[in-house]
Amino acid sequence: MADLLERLARGPVICAEGYLFELERRGYVQAGGFVPEVVLEHPEKVAELHREFVHAGSDVVEAFTYYAHREKLRIIGREDDLERINRRALEIAREVSTESGALLAGNVCNTNVWAGDESRDSVGAMFEEQVGWAAEAGVDFVIGETFSWLGEALLATAVIKEAGLPAVVMLTVHRHGSAREGISPAEACKQLEAAGADVVGLNCGRGPATMLPLLEEVRAAVTVPVAGLPVPYRTTESHPTFHSLEDPGAPDPTIAARPFPTALDPFTCSRYEIAEFARRAQDIGVSYLGVCCGAAPHHIRSMAEALGRTPPASRYTADMSKHYALGTDSTLRAENQEYAERM
Repeated sequence: MADLLERLARGPVICAEGYLFELERRGYVQAGGFVPEVVLEHPEKVAELHREFVHAGSDVVEAFTYYAHREKLRIIGREDDLERINRRALEIAREVSTESGALLAGNVCNTNVWAGDESRDSVGAMFEEQVGWAAEAGVDFVIGETFSWLGEALLATAVIKEAGLPAVVMLTVHRHGSAREGISPAEACKQLEAAGADVVGLNCGRGPATMLPLLEEVRAAVTVPVAGLPVPYRTTESHPTFHSLEDPGAPDPTIAARPFPTALDPFTCSRYEIAEFARRAQDIGVSYLGVCCGAAPHHIRSMAEALGRTPPASRYTADMSKHYALGTDSTLRAENQEYAERM
């Protein structure tokens, strides 16, 4: 089976993400803590979502170890389950990867305790634990993501490369438009490339409209493949991240001021917007593509189709010609089609 870089040399790679939000919507992850306890409590639901994403067109099965690090588990009193959660998540992902032929990815992410050099040892130890378990599970590569601190992303890159694995490393760019050290996304990605990251780019935080301009700058600044995984929400210049969105129509003033993370539904991108993002990102040279928090399988299917693919889920792509009132099939009842104007 071709490895990640070989696949990227042949064309775009799609990596479906968004497990936290999707499993929260389904009632298996608690918003706030967002810890993947579900891998122990309902592993069949995690495997099911892996399969749905592959069915929709994902080339990667990403082990659900996002936020399965020591700090997050400490907050909910489950630090003793750290190794068990990580190994079980990797085991579930490996099963689906093996049966489908998809690439298997490990995952590390922002620890939320990075404070520069003074935290290097403790944060590095968290990365080493998770990367070590991923390496033992035989992953094809490790994703390091959602880093707002460049320093933390560089440390994750070093740990992944020391384990002898390819590294896909992505930053999250918040409202101010830079890494938290004040470094531009393009310059930050140049530093990640220099540190040995095999793929660099951006994920989470920003929707398609506010991520694309930054991806163009990153593509111009680096020589390695570029990753772009927006959230599927309609962010704007005035509200560039899904954290910053406001919804004056919400029934509760607290939710109106900040609908993130549980009231973002009114801002959700359609499948057609995600398809358009995929086309535009490919045009500017972004080759590692996906959708982050908020993604559902129909988004991934539309992304795959926009790239010219026909994943198994394409069997059920919409065909409105058969709709009883809005369709064009000659066997449909004319009175229903005429009535469509009044629907």
